[in-house]
Amino acid sequence: MNVIECKEITKSYGRVKALDNLCCTIEENKITGLIGRNGAGKTTLLKIIAGHLRQTSGEVKVFSLEPFNNLTVSANIIFLHDQVNLPTALTLKEILQTTGSFYPNWNHELANRLFNYFSFHPFQYYHGLSKGMKSTFNMILGLSARCPLTLFDEPTTGMDAAVRKDFYRALLKDYIEHPRTIILSSHYLDEIEDLLEEILVLKEGKQLLHMPVAELQDWAMTVQGKAPVVKEWTNDKQIIYSKKVGDDQMLTVVKNDFSAKERQLSREVGIELSPVTTSDLCVYLTSKSTGGIDDVFGQHDDDGGH
Repeated sequence: MNVIECKEITKSYGRVKALDNLCCTIEENKITGLIGRNGAGKTTLLKIIAGHLRQTSGEVKVFSLEPFNNLTVSANIIFLHDQVNLPTALTLKEILQTTGSFYPNWNHELANRLFNYFSFHPFQYYHGLSKGMKSTFNMILGLSARCPLTLFDEPTTGMDAAVRKDFYRALLKDYIEHPRTIILSSHYLDEIEDLLEEILVLKEGKQLLHMPVAELQDWAMTVQGKAPVVKEWTNDKQIIYSKKVGDDQMLTVVKNDFSAKERQLSREVGIELSPVTTSDLCVYLTSKSTGGIDDVFGQHDDDGGH
């Protein structure tokens, strides 16, 4: 069953398109990683799915319903992000009690255990917490609500490495016991890769890639060697990213459709083929197809700089 169906969604802010004719479907009871650079449209997509925004055009269905201002959908979704507005007049303990009254699957015991584990004080106020502690408290809300659809937008902002590790472990343990659909937007792909079943990659408001993590791990290869040989070798391949390495070397990332014969020949002509990590591949996919930051500094001679 598809929990989310997005068909040709566009969201415009004036002349700028945050989402551009985006199509995607998310199945139930899977953890999906939403990956993309800042400005790729991740938060906009999550806000539309959560019913906080209405798309400019296209169709969105969540639980087969239009999500915008829909109470039925809202009762089955929790959307946590670093700009979430929680009541300033309530203590943290009161926020837990109030939140629990809204979500039918809320687990008070889990909320209290996590609350104590992360050393929160019942009489603290949300606005007085550090950024990392706010993210940790948001995580408690997200896990304890046990909503059929849970959306985490950059949930570990401000957390130190140890707390991030605890969060990932808590999320996975509770997901195994209580499966639901979780979308996790994060810059720390290397940290969350083991949690994910699928990855949805956005670039400039469009879906670039959507597939199981297991397939993505073998989806691309790095081709490295002398520049003329690499160019010839990758001429008929789908090039994802390419850059010069030193004076005469080139590194090119291509879709992995090499035959056994090609792999054998590559060694004979001095080409090195190597796998690409999922984290690196997503960086390459969302970068410009050629060049890098070094090219910016390489331009100063032409521009009359010193």
